[in-house]
Amino acid sequence: MLADKCLTHLPNPACEKHLPQRAVTIIHLAVARMAQLDEWFMREALKEAKKAEGQTSPNPAVGAVLVIDNHIVARGHHRGAGHDHAEIECLRNFSASVPARATLYITLEPCSTVGLTAPCTDAILKAGITKAVVGAVDVNPRHHGRGITRLRDAGIKVREGVLAEDCAHLNEAFNKWIVSRQPFVIAKCGMSLDGRLTRPPGESHWITGPSARHHVHQLRSRVDAILIGAETVRVDNPRLTVRGVHGARQPWRVVLTRSTNLPRRARLFSDRWAGRTLIYKGKSLASVLKDLGKRSVTSVLIEGGGEVLGQALDARLIDKVQIYLGPILTGGPLIAFPGRGAQSTGKATPLREVSYWRIGENVCITAYPKENRR
Repeated sequence: MLADKCLTHLPNPACEKHLPQRAVTIIHLAVARMAQLDEWFMREALKEAKKAEGQTSPNPAVGAVLVIDNHIVARGHHRGAGHDHAEIECLRNFSASVPARATLYITLEPCSTVGLTAPCTDAILKAGITKAVVGAVDVNPRHHGRGITRLRDAGIKVREGVLAEDCAHLNEAFNKWIVSRQPFVIAKCGMSLDGRLTRPPGESHWITGPSARHHVHQLRSRVDAILIGAETVRVDNPRLTVRGVHGARQPWRVVLTRSTNLPRRARLFSDRWAGRTLIYKGKSLASVLKDLGKRSVTSVLIEGGGEVLGQALDARLIDKVQIYLGPILTGGPLIAFPGRGAQSTGKATPLREVSYWRIGENVCITAYPKENRR
């Protein structure tokens, strides 16, 4: 009798000793296989979420899949504020009654409060879901843990934390903004191997190649705002638009200036996106970021110039760096991150989760300052 009871409660060391070793091994293999399947289906849900990456702000990107007998029978993802959430779209795409053996995989804890849409927990219960697998717990104070508790209290078997880091990483900007109301700040620049931002005068200002520049446009497509200093407007006359990325939203274009001495014919003020350009005069970078957060801007990409990048580093405002290295040496005075700098190596900003990958002839480096935990 005890052995029969243990079959439904493994893995449990107290129960294992009452079963033959072969039975224990088989059960552990089955549990491991189930965990592998959960991760595989969660990766499929993540693929769904990424379909709308950069489109959902100020909401998070979320994906869901419905699985029956180890087969995905429906998919869904959140497409933007005001649209159905991923779980709702997924369940609607399954045009039949949900059998009890079905499992719903969701990259983010379902919401349990009324917003622009009804609570997803209500829809899950109404659909008759009996098993759910959740990736990341929602850090939103309104929802944190409540959705999972609501489902469990209703008798639904919930497994949480499957690929939690991957699911949370997808919404790193949202996760910071929803808690602090401050945007997630990415410091980006293309620089030479000796840390310069431009080539010598009279030459092309491109340091990186076409593949790296296309990669930057993909990055732009995932942020809410791009921020530069006035000198970059005067010298480079940038567009700061997203090009070559299908269906991308145009981010806000933000200019920091000490004066009103800006070229009115600059592209930022005269192209079709002029209404998406904001000018902040005589404001500190910290105060500008605070105001952008109030405007529901969840992520800001700082693209230069060096003075603004240096200010961000000195003030410890950077959440992530994304640097593109071109295979050249230029010399010259325009350093990527000037500012005051660290007084000693011990006071420098250490980086974590450093990644490198090659893009054409360029190298892209991403990392996170250690004092800014995601």
